[in-house]
Amino acid sequence: MNIEDLLRETLSEMADEERPPAPSRFLQGRSLQAREHRPRRRGLALMAAAGVVALAVGATFVVRGLSPGTSGEAAGQPDAVASVVPEQRPAITVIVPPGMRLAQLLKRLSSVTGRPVAEFERAARDGAALGLPPYAKGRLEGFAAPGSYEISPAMSPGEILGAMVTGFGRLAEETGLVAGAGRAGRTPLEILTIASIVQAESFRPEDMPKIARVLHNRLDRKMRLQVDSTVLYGLGKYGSAATPEDVRSPSPYNTYRRPGLPPGPIGSPGADAVRAALEPAAGRWLYYVATDPRTGAMKFATTQTEYAALVEERDRNQ
Repeated sequence: MNIEDLLRETLSEMADEERPPAPSRFLQGRSLQAREHRPRRRGLALMAAAGVVALAVGATFVVRGLSPGTSGEAAGQPDAVASVVPEQRPAITVIVPPGMRLAQLLKRLSSVTGRPVAEFERAARDGAALGLPPYAKGRLEGFAAPGSYEISPAMSPGEILGAMVTGFGRLAEETGLVAGAGRAGRTPLEILTIASIVQAESFRPEDMPKIARVLHNRLDRKMRLQVDSTVLYGLGKYGSAATPEDVRSPSPYNTYRRPGLPPGPIGSPGADAVRAALEPAAGRWLYYVATDPRTGAMKFATTQTEYAALVEERDRNQ
């Protein structure tokens, strides 16, 4: 199995507790609360070949005998990362999966490079040096594009993060983000924020356009989004469901209490999520429920009655 196959297999199994939370349910009234739970596994995926280490952040994988002079197994801990990234290695290939939060990314980059996380945090605050677009409003969250990045040991934290902002520029161009946002009657930042929620809420790419439609419909109707993933982001938490205490928080990301979109993205969406936010499926849906716990497949509803029926279906399938 080559390194690409290993990476593909690993990313398909990603369910780390630090991944974006599993899809929430839109809750119109506390009586309809029904929380979903999803098994989580911890760790990093480490793969080595020809002097290059690929890091699939947030996944679980073990590779034995990673490089000459290295024996045993790397189980996804920072010390394991250090053991397979000696100073003489010419490059590190970092794989950033869609939906990763900035806080996760900075922590992982610190682990891989051996630099203090504070250096990455400081670089992340310098939006002008990173080349962020004006509509980012100086915030890097959502603008460090998912993808594969080759990091040289000589690169500074600012250069590493700047490469990811450059990657976002390519993503924005490929998806037609700026022009598409104008056609949708929203700003590029609003579309990227919607896309980040779509990314966090979806299990399958094919459900993304419908989830995006639900978000657009609720925004157009001035309904609160009531999305757990935004609440958890605002509290710095990870998981699949917000608690009753969480949804009472005064966080600006609490879409149960606050109308409209949160202040900005809650992670870095991939191209599929951005396209879904730009071109949502046609429909009048206002709710969705992952009714199949095995696949995460979504079903969609337009009324509270339909929504309640989907919750019952989901509960029967648990």
